[in-house]
Amino acid sequence: MKSEQTQKAVIYCRVSGAKQVREGDGLASQATRCREYATFRGYDVINVFTDDVSGKSTSRVGMQSMLGYLHMNASKRHEIVVIIDDISRLARGLTAHLELRQLLAKAGGKLESPSIEFGEDSDSILVENLLASVAQHQREKNGEQTSNRMWGRMKNGYWVFKSPVGYKYKRCNGHGKMLVRDEPVASIIQEAMEGYASSRFESQVEIKRFLESQPAFPRPKGRSTITHQRVSDLLKRVIYTGHIEHAPWKLDRLKGHHEPIISLETYERIQARKAGRMLAPARVDIKEDFPLRGAVCCAECAHPLTSCWSRSATGKRYPYFWCNAKSCLLFRKNIRAEKIDTAFEAVLQSLQPTKGMMVIVKSMLKKAWGQREAQAKVMKVGIRNDIAQLDKQLDSLLDRIVETNNGTVIAAYEKKITKLENEKMIQLEKLDKKAKPKHAMEEIFELAMTFLSNPWSIWKNGELALRKTVLRLAFKEHLVYDRENGFRTPQVSVIFRFLDDLSLKSKMVPRRGNLKAIISIH
Repeated sequence: MKSEQTQKAVIYCRVSGAKQVREGDGLASQATRCREYATFRGYDVINVFTDDVSGKSTSRVGMQSMLGYLHMNASKRHEIVVIIDDISRLARGLTAHLELRQLLAKAGGKLESPSIEFGEDSDSILVENLLASVAQHQREKNGEQTSNRMWGRMKNGYWVFKSPVGYKYKRCNGHGKMLVRDEPVASIIQEAMEGYASSRFESQVEIKRFLESQPAFPRPKGRSTITHQRVSDLLKRVIYTGHIEHAPWKLDRLKGHHEPIISLETYERIQARKAGRMLAPARVDIKEDFPLRGAVCCAECAHPLTSCWSRSATGKRYPYFWCNAKSCLLFRKNIRAEKIDTAFEAVLQSLQPTKGMMVIVKSMLKKAWGQREAQAKVMKVGIRNDIAQLDKQLDSLLDRIVETNNGTVIAAYEKKITKLENEKMIQLEKLDKKAKPKHAMEEIFELAMTFLSNPWSIWKNGELALRKTVLRLAFKEHLVYDRENGFRTPQVSVIFRFLDDLSLKSKMVPRRGNLKAIISIH
């Protein structure tokens, strides 16, 4: 049994971060060495406190817990020894070291270490302060070296910070640890960003709803929803284009080695896109029950019809549409949802071309594909010429920077150079895309023919997001519904208007005319 006169001691251990706790044995090694020292001095270790934060700061959970413990258990007659493995474990800065020394003394703690003897004479204090200054210098030097290495690696086209959502780090031959696509999250982000660029998603709210509908997309801990800020940040990140930049280190946009999720051209469209009026907005209250909500307008006032469920006297629920504009003569005049849905089905079915018309369209698409291939070759030459012109402009601006000493002029030139370099990246990306078609002709034809041949089938069998896509592709404006006469003549999109015109022209061709003759009139 230990004597009551045995000196009490506590141990304090610290490493610089949580990663060292997961991947190393620093805390346990420090504690073992301190226990050996306590055994040698005959101390009774009554507690161990740890931290996994930088030694620059004095605000640490473990340190505060230890100071509180000392206040409660130490006294003037019975100080408690605080054992640290090395002076750098207490702090990595002279100011922090001196502050903690004072706090320990006030709390009734006496600092000891197997690596250094702490004394109260002037020589001991000088040595202690010198060692604390050396620890601070080592920390700052390590930080500088780490930053320099990270800067150099970023300059070589590698991301060095925490992997963004949609990517993960993987060790690759010849590259070391680099970003690779993290599926299925990368494909979800790609669909969201390309959907916004192409107006499939009309607003960031729709992107938010889409991401929340994907179980694989990560959420903040303890939450089931995604914040609007996260969506906004997602759309701003150029790293998804295969490029990297870091303004605090004055690293302008440059080509990275990781695989892009979207093209740089798509990214620029996202940044430049302005909010427009939505044909079929995605709101919290739009459910499968009312897929046409937001897409149908009142014939009297042109205000979008709203929808809701109403309960009858018998308790049965009925779906209704009605106009919510107070100035409208039809304000709160209910229209059965089944009536509007049935009328819309007829409108959509009327867009279905005949089989003969689809044969013509397919032949025209093949012809157009051949023309586009020829145009692509011409465009490649044009893109190469544009790149050459951009190089000339960049060389000219660089020469002007060398010749001037005016800071304002230099800043203006640098801004122009950054813009030209970004344009050059987009042109290089376009050149690469022209050389490698994203989709085969058969794949594109299949998607186009499926939609054009029967949009009603897609509407009938598709989920809500797909139905809204059909609305945007088939109609260029809101549908107008009259309570007495049903839907007015819809303003269909360009493709269906073209098919309608094609049908009229085809009827004017003599029966003896063959398919080639029919196509030639266009």
